[in-house]
Amino acid sequence: MAATKKRGALRTGLLVLGMTMAVAANSAIAAEPDKSIDADVNLTPQETAEKEARKACKVDICKALHSKDASGDIACHVIKSWRKEQLVKLVGKLKVTWPYDGAQCAMQLSVKRDDLVRAMTEPKVEIEFQKHTVTCTIASEKKGATDFKFDLTPKVTFENGKATKARANWGKIEAPTLIKSAMWTATAADNTVNLLSSTIVTEVNDFVSRRCDEVKDQWAAQH
Repeated sequence: MAATKKRGALRTGLLVLGMTMAVAANSAIAAEPDKSIDADVNLTPQETAEKEARKACKVDICKALHSKDASGDIACHVIKSWRKEQLVKLVGKLKVTWPYDGAQCAMQLSVKRDDLVRAMTEPKVEIEFQKHTVTCTIASEKKGATDFKFDLTPKVTFENGKATKARANWGKIEAPTLIKSAMWTATAADNTVNLLSSTIVTEVNDFVSRRCDEVKDQWAAQH
């Protein structure tokens, strides 16, 4: 029985970590989801509102990155909902299945414009972003909603305007015992061997280039 519970806890941790990988990777600069996961989805009014809110944040960050405007901080309340089919694709990258329903995560994103300018202009610089708390809810018809939250303090090394190294730096976790135990094991392992480094580096560089290009008209008009 104990072994079964332990396997169940580890499986839950992998599932939850699979979902929060997207949050950790993107929160290094902005919580903008992978387009391949959102593709071909007819958005609900709630999802549309969330997307528009993220877009405003994206424009603000891209302006700082590309216009070299170093004054003040950027603050955005970011909310992202995932449907079950989106989560199935996401955690499928970890070769596991998703037995729950949809989920939603939220965070108060805070970034110093000066850090973004330094990342783009200095030959080599390590930027430790502020600690962020991410709050998530996983829906389940059988067990009801499960809430949990965790802290992370991303650190990214930039060379000539491109990310080359990164760490998620997971912190405190507040969650039901089963999920907390499994997530603690998974995040502690990531803090030690840095499993997410390449994911964060790829996402940051993609954001700075392709995703900022998608809203170039908006941030360029604010110069």
